[in-house]
Amino acid sequence: MKLNCDLGESFGAWTMGQDEAVMPYIDMANVACGFHASDPSIMARTVSLALEHGVQIGAHPSYHDLAGFGRRSIQHTAEEIRGLIWYQLGALEGICQAHGTNVEYVKPHGALNNDMMQDQDTLKAVMEAVASYRQGLPLMIPATVHARAHESLADAVGLPLIFEAFADRAYDDNGRLVSRKQPGAVHEDPDTIIAQALTLASNGGLHSISGQWLTLKADSLCVHGDNVHALAATRAIRKALRQGDTTG
Repeated sequence: MKLNCDLGESFGAWTMGQDEAVMPYIDMANVACGFHASDPSIMARTVSLALEHGVQIGAHPSYHDLAGFGRRSIQHTAEEIRGLIWYQLGALEGICQAHGTNVEYVKPHGALNNDMMQDQDTLKAVMEAVASYRQGLPLMIPATVHARAHESLADAVGLPLIFEAFADRAYDDNGRLVSRKQPGAVHEDPDTIIAQALTLASNGGLHSISGQWLTLKADSLCVHGDNVHALAATRAIRKALRQGDTTG
């Protein structure tokens, strides 16, 4: 089970996250591309840091919403969605090529990610954008109970998918993340977070917030390192997964 983390989300003199501290514990870095956070200098620094630690570099495109950190839905046509994704991919790809590497996958951020999982037309537009940018470039999407339907949509445009799950978030009975507005949506107990990570990695699923078992096809686990507690949890998850590989 690979660990991915949203990184490069500082902007100018404003610092967010602990990128240097979390990078050694992850496998995949989702790098902000300037629309919800980051700037050219931050992007270049994040790419360099990822290469230093042998971490895969993924583009983390969003709606054009710096003020709202990409968490506000914005109405777009399919053509506009394709354009905003190509624009952000091109920006990060240029920086990657200057460092002798390439973008290896795409993971939409925030409201764009939420919207595409609730609206098939938006999902199709995102899939078409990634598939047409470069053949074989994978798209990372949340693992849900509808994975087969999502695979069918992706197959239609020749797009590889990477499914991700979360160790620190509660899921509803449909396999979607429980809204942060609801009690219990975010796990804060380290033991609970580690247990969910191990369950996903070992058993291919988890229990929903109501106790129902959900089979979730997950290739990658999203972790966080934007504060001391999140970084500690990420370290613990990495250690637990390594021990599980050794004992299993």
